[in-house]
Amino acid sequence: MKVKICGITNLKDALLCQSFGADALGFIFYKKSKRYVLPEVVSEITEELSPFIMKVGVFVNESTEVINKLALELKLNCIQLHGDEFPEDIEKINLPVIKSFRISEDFEFSILGKYKNASYLLDSYSNSLYGGSGNKFNWDLIPKEIQNKVILAGGISHENIADVFKNINPAAVDLSSSLETEPGLKDEEKVKIFFEKFNALRYGLC
Repeated sequence: MKVKICGITNLKDALLCQSFGADALGFIFYKKSKRYVLPEVVSEITEELSPFIMKVGVFVNESTEVINKLALELKLNCIQLHGDEFPEDIEKINLPVIKSFRISEDFEFSILGKYKNASYLLDSYSNSLYGGSGNKFNWDLIPKEIQNKVILAGGISHENIADVFKNINPAAVDLSSSLETEPGLKDEEKVKIFFEKFNALRYGLC
C-alpha cells in the first residue's frame, strides 16, 4: 500500500512528508481550494524533492491544454482529476491520470468502467467541496473486486488506518486534512504519528 499526502503548499511540509516515507505528494491547482498553491511555488518545491517521489498535480474542471502545460513546466509525474471530467478528457492528457469519484450511498460504480485509462480515487461526497472534506464515506459500498485496486481518500488518519489495512487493503491511501494544523499547513507530530502507525502495519509490527 502506497501513501499520497495531498494539499502540499510549501517546501517545509513537502520535505517533512518525504522524510517520513510518503510515496507521492499532491499539489492543488484549483483556485477555490483552501489548499491552492501557485505554480511558481510548486516549481521551487519540486526542484528540491527526490526524483523517486511522485509529484501529482490536482485539477478541477481545468482545460487539458493548461494541465499539459503545467505538468511539463513543473515536472509533474501524474495528474489527478477531481472534478466532473469526462473519459475523453483523459485521452488528451500526456501523463498517467488518477480520476477521483465522490462516493454517496447511491453512487453507481459501473461508471468507473467508462474511465478505462485511469486509476480510481474514491473520496467522500460533498455538496459544496470537490475534496478535502476530511469525512469518511461508507467503505462497505466499495465492490470487493476493486478494493485492492483503488486509492482511498476521505477521513483517513492514524485512528482508522488499521481498519483500512484489515478491511479494504487499497492500492494507496490519500491523506490531507487529518495531518494539518490548518488547511494547507501540515502538523509534524500528526505526520509522524500516522507514519509510525502505517509503517508498523505495513511491516507487520502490530
